[in-house]
Amino acid sequence: MSTWIIVGVKFLFHVPITIELFFSYILIQTLGILLIVYIMESNKEKQSLLYKIIRMEKVEVVSHLAASISHEIRNPLTTTRGFLQLLNESKAIPEAEKGYLTVAIQELDQAERIIRDYLTFAKPTTEEIESLNLKKEIERAINIIVPFANMNIVELSSELESCYIKGNAGLFQQVLVNLLKNGIEAMPSGGTLSIAGTVEKTLAKVTITDNGVGMNDLQRNRLGEPYFSTKETKGTGLGMMVVFRIIESMNGSINIESEQGKGTRITLAFPLNI
Repeated sequence: MSTWIIVGVKFLFHVPITIELFFSYILIQTLGILLIVYIMESNKEKQSLLYKIIRMEKVEVVSHLAASISHEIRNPLTTTRGFLQLLNESKAIPEAEKGYLTVAIQELDQAERIIRDYLTFAKPTTEEIESLNLKKEIERAINIIVPFANMNIVELSSELESCYIKGNAGLFQQVLVNLLKNGIEAMPSGGTLSIAGTVEKTLAKVTITDNGVGMNDLQRNRLGEPYFSTKETKGTGLGMMVVFRIIESMNGSINIESEQGKGTRITLAFPLNI
């Protein structure tokens, strides 16, 4: 660009161009462009780092909160559920009134699931780390989610390669089932949910693709933040928080691509256990 500018100045305006001016102009222009690019990239990196720090602070607050109160809340819930179950089995209570007890037990189970998510989020790591067959784990998660998919008129398709990663089977199942369930719920009118398990160099990748409602950039960037959910009043945001935390504990990464009205693609990457 600098060369063409100098050539244009010489022939259009007949300005004498010396060798010193030629090289000085090219050097100054090049260094100026490099300096601008460096400043832009530096600012971009600082913004990204600031965003990560803010997110980590939010996560830390929720983690401490979860660790401090979850056990205390869970114990009375378990006791209450036990007595309600006994009452529900009693013959002294009319069948019509047992329906209320069933609803109460279901709500207690829902509360217990939320608390379990909090506990998993607060401390996702476990000593029971083992070698997991990626293909078998995905197939197990698909078998769990099939009834829910059939209820929502969603077809499941899979293309899986066999490989091994390190992790805890129970927590990894929690990640897969949560993501598959979210994909199905993103297609209220039915559709196709695709699951692929592939090997790329030293990484095992799991790709989950739906053709549902999708997300905008703001929603996509906020996934995994405390209390943020795309399900409005139906979601707590705990599910994706737990997913992000478990993937992080497995030294993995998650990449989310989404477009409103076209669907979402989530890619998980984990180091191979060779």
